[in-house]
Amino acid sequence: MKFVSGLLSGMSIVALCACEIRPRETTEVTPASAPATAEAASSTAPPVLDLPPQPSAAPVAKAVDAAQWEAAPASPQAKRDMMIRAQVLLDRAHFSPGVIDGQDGENVKNAVAAYERANGLPEDGLLDAEVWGKLTADEGPVLTDYVITAEDVAGPYTPVIPKDYADMAKLDRLGFTGPLEALAERFHMDAALLQALNPGVDFAAAGTKIVVAAPSRPQLPAKVAKVEVDKAMKQVRAYDAADRLLAAYPATVGSSELPTPNGEWAVRTIAPEPTWTYDPSRLNFGDRKAGKLTIKAGPNNPVGAVWIDLTKDTYGIHGAPEPRLVGKVASHGCVRLTNWDVRQLAGAVEKGAKVIFMGEA
Repeated sequence: MKFVSGLLSGMSIVALCACEIRPRETTEVTPASAPATAEAASSTAPPVLDLPPQPSAAPVAKAVDAAQWEAAPASPQAKRDMMIRAQVLLDRAHFSPGVIDGQDGENVKNAVAAYERANGLPEDGLLDAEVWGKLTADEGPVLTDYVITAEDVAGPYTPVIPKDYADMAKLDRLGFTGPLEALAERFHMDAALLQALNPGVDFAAAGTKIVVAAPSRPQLPAKVAKVEVDKAMKQVRAYDAADRLLAAYPATVGSSELPTPNGEWAVRTIAPEPTWTYDPSRLNFGDRKAGKLTIKAGPNNPVGAVWIDLTKDTYGIHGAPEPRLVGKVASHGCVRLTNWDVRQLAGAVEKGAKVIFMGEA
């Protein structure tokens, strides 16, 4: 098997995750010297808001922007507002909490720990007054307004994503199910939180103003020369050539049945908009009687929006169709990030960058 270096569009990923990557004959190849920006990493990558964001006049946004750190918040609403602000600011600093949902949990704790490491603070993963003070040095609003466009409403969408791979293979594309899912992913949010911040809103109505998170720009401040996959913490960390921690992302890693191995490999290539092939001869899940199936590209494809191929055959770092589950369930051996996080990583990682798998899941 000959692998093509650089950035490839429309590549087909075969099997597990343990997956094999195969460029199709019609694949266009961008030379390895071309910049692998977040936009290049996916022609359909949704735009994010420019920074600095403008404050929203909505009362719910004002409350979140005014939230302060409290060891024991006075109410569930105060705790939610504090967590939304913390999650958006962590995301904006490139220490991703995964989906912004206003809830505490392991993904937030691990994001805080990485943020502390990068900023020379005691690394305990606790959102305390010291971490809060450093995060809120970014005084920009964390919630802002967005007006739903005709393009947002038009899609194209895939209203129903089947669970069965054979049914998936019948679809021309595994797109978002509708404007709500597309907008939630664009702004790195859980759909339930987006609805809670905008009660009664029809997300399929162009011209409607909604309150959304103002997350990070897709670009990292430097190229990524080393990636750590920490199976114990369920986290991927990105470093520059000077070994400076640039970013951290929650990750789903292999299960005990299909573990992610320890060792050191490297980035071989990047495949935006990959297709995925279910090959029953190489895996132990799904309906094996269905035979070999090719699942078309799209954000709800089993490997998401981007595939980062590694020099360990059949393994990669890729996106996920259900971002709220990232870091909370096991995968089939590969490393799964949210679609927005893998786009950000793919936009900065260098071909040949070290990828080190460590720890025990």
